[in-house]
Amino acid sequence: MLANADVPETSQRSRRRRRNLIAAAVVAVLAITGTVVAITVSGGSRSGTIINGCDIGPNGQCPQANLHGANLAGADLTRADLWDANLSGANLLGANLTGTDLGHANLAGADLHGADLTGADLSGARLDGADLRGANLTGANLTGASLIFAYLAVANLRGADLTQGVNFTGANLYGANLYGADLTGAKLSGVASGGIVFTPAALPTGWVLVNGVLKPG
Repeated sequence: MLANADVPETSQRSRRRRRNLIAAAVVAVLAITGTVVAITVSGGSRSGTIINGCDIGPNGQCPQANLHGANLAGADLTRADLWDANLSGANLLGANLTGTDLGHANLAGADLHGADLTGADLSGARLDGADLRGANLTGANLTGASLIFAYLAVANLRGADLTQGVNFTGANLYGANLYGADLTGAKLSGVASGGIVFTPAALPTGWVLVNGVLKPG
């Protein structure tokens, strides 16, 4: 019997067809339940992981994605489009979010401990109660962002844009690097601070930095 040279190619097409059918089925289920589901694929995606239809990886296009509670620890989301995405309660521990568009995203309660957010767009984002300890926010755009009770101890906010009503009410800024950061118009009521040795470029009217502590005066 002669060998069928088309078998490998046909088999490959069959596997691809099965993967597409599985992905389509998952999307259909998500549309009905709204549940966060992660699937692993052998090829075609940037990281091998797709969550609620979002291809996790650099330059990913996932505006308004539902990633609530997703485990994205250590993920590389460099320059990804996550505008208006729901990342509340997500695990982004040590994730690379350099240059990522997180404008108007919901990151309330998210774990961003040690995450790299250099140059990220967080304008209008909700970060209430988020863990940003040791996060790198150098040059990030936080205009209009809400960081109520956020944990920013030892975070690097060097050169960040914190103008236009960014809300730090009750936030923890102990040891944060605010060198060159523009805090004009920021809300600092109840902020916990200390050990701030790098002077901000500007503070809201009526606020001063005394011995590393932000206080009204």
